[in-house]
Amino acid sequence: MNEDFQQNSGIRYILIVVGLVIVVAGMRAAEAIIVPLLFSAFLAIIISTPVFWLRRKRVPDLAAVFLVVLGLLALGLGFAALIGTSLQDFSEALPRYQALLTKEIAPLLRWVQGLGIELSEETFLQYVDPGASMQLVANMLSGLGAILTNTFLILLTVIFILLEASSFPIKMEMAFDDPKGASQKFSKLTTAINHYLGIKTVMSLGTGVTVTLFVALFGIDFPLIWGLLAFLLNYIPNLGSIIAAVPAVLLGYLQFGLGQALLVGLGYALINIIFGNLIEPRLMGRKLGLSTLVVFLSLVFWGWVWGPVGMLLSVPMTMVVKIALEGNASTQWIGILMDSESAIAKVPPQ
Repeated sequence: MNEDFQQNSGIRYILIVVGLVIVVAGMRAAEAIIVPLLFSAFLAIIISTPVFWLRRKRVPDLAAVFLVVLGLLALGLGFAALIGTSLQDFSEALPRYQALLTKEIAPLLRWVQGLGIELSEETFLQYVDPGASMQLVANMLSGLGAILTNTFLILLTVIFILLEASSFPIKMEMAFDDPKGASQKFSKLTTAINHYLGIKTVMSLGTGVTVTLFVALFGIDFPLIWGLLAFLLNYIPNLGSIIAAVPAVLLGYLQFGLGQALLVGLGYALINIIFGNLIEPRLMGRKLGLSTLVVFLSLVFWGWVWGPVGMLLSVPMTMVVKIALEGNASTQWIGILMDSESAIAKVPPQ
């Protein structure tokens, strides 16, 4: 009987792995549909707070949703008009910057060859190519632009999600045998996700605005792009700030030399210490940390599944999974394994 049990368990695990492989393959194939829908869901969660606030002020549901979505659309159009020219200019200047960066590493190639290592320029650039960071920025922004081409679909999905939000608790009561328990779990999950995404968005916005002003003060080209990049990559804790700083530091080096580039890098570090290490942890609380290893693995996995856009969505999606796992007693241990070291250190001993 023990052998039968082990055999059945082995078959079950194999089926789980096969199912996961099929799901991942399906997600890659359906990227054009899934990514805009996920983007819509996260956007709906973020803007649900002002919608609920208007409802508490006795504004009708439809009017509250319409006002918030209209404000979001106006903000998005204004931002697109503001940064559109910078994106076009950056795309045109990108080959020139990549050529300059390649030229700057020629002394490094000669030094390596001087050590007696036979290495061609093509091979060297495959492994040491600073221009690749600039291309990563272009790919990430173009991927975001591809999502925003579905603006109508995204806005329509956001509207329907917000309109359904008020009736969802009633549906939960009718759908489950334990309506009170299911409703409480769902409410706890949505509150935690809203809390995380809301605070992360405010912190990312603060980081983006500060970076824009900082690099503009130093005279670095395209400050709006570096601010946008800092805003987007701030959703990726620990690693995002480093990725966002690299192209701006390299551009500072090309424009003004090594000294200015070091100052730009120091400024980025200071901004991220203030927002990421001082302000954000106080607002987030202990329960909303992610291990650096989990962040890195999620970045690699979702980047492989959906490209640069998957990298941007990787940590919010992983955070949602972690919150859901922690909300269930049987899977809580997995959520704890995903916790950051600083979060675990704050847990009082049993």
